[in-house]
Amino acid sequence: MKNDNKIFGLHPVLEAIDSGKTIDKLFVQKGLQGELASEVLRKARALGIPMQYVPVQKLNKLTRKNHQGIFGYLSPIEFYKIDQILPLVYEKGENPFFLILDRLSDVRNFGAIARTAECCGVHAIVVPERGAAAINEDALKTSAGALFKIPVCREKSLKEVVSFLQLSGVSVVCATEKTDDTIYNTDLTKPLAIVMGNEGDGVGEELLAKADHLAKLPMLGEIGSLNVSVACGAFLYEAIRQRDFA
Repeated sequence: MKNDNKIFGLHPVLEAIDSGKTIDKLFVQKGLQGELASEVLRKARALGIPMQYVPVQKLNKLTRKNHQGIFGYLSPIEFYKIDQILPLVYEKGENPFFLILDRLSDVRNFGAIARTAECCGVHAIVVPERGAAAINEDALKTSAGALFKIPVCREKSLKEVVSFLQLSGVSVVCATEKTDDTIYNTDLTKPLAIVMGNEGDGVGEELLAKADHLAKLPMLGEIGSLNVSVACGAFLYEAIRQRDFA
């Protein structure tokens, strides 16, 4: 059964998968068994659809109808893979410019960042399959339609994405306070991917260790931190200043 972007029941979910619908996330009842359930879960895993195993009470809160142990949201946008996007950028003769969001979970922050990224000419936003903000009505509204214009790549491993980009000639710069270098003395003119981190703990240690450069924004006040969407805007605009207006 479908209701706007909601989908529930084994047959409707399987039908959505087989017909090529983009599913944002599935909530699956813990211990769900059966031949049909196994087929649905196998196909969902093969497509990299994020799944969360929950007690039946959670599903009952999501819908009062017969969910058969599975409930999900259809995505309002199509997802891509970074290895689809990067070759196209190079073929056009353009200077690659990507934004990687490491476990950024706030929907409105995500929407605001997408809006800024589109305005700055970012070629694609990369998010992980797990831990990323939902792309829902709030995200779309906050993005002012940018999410319909800028490709979003949903990837199983951001670490593997970073490795792929580096092997393809793209410099990876992580935004972090764990460095003495600011964005103003960091070269952002090369093929570039900027990594912004989670609202609470920033970019993960694995990505920090793999990055080509670490950079921060100077803080002159007492608070010492910015909202991630504001910080992201500062990074992106410094990049286009260096790349297009220096």
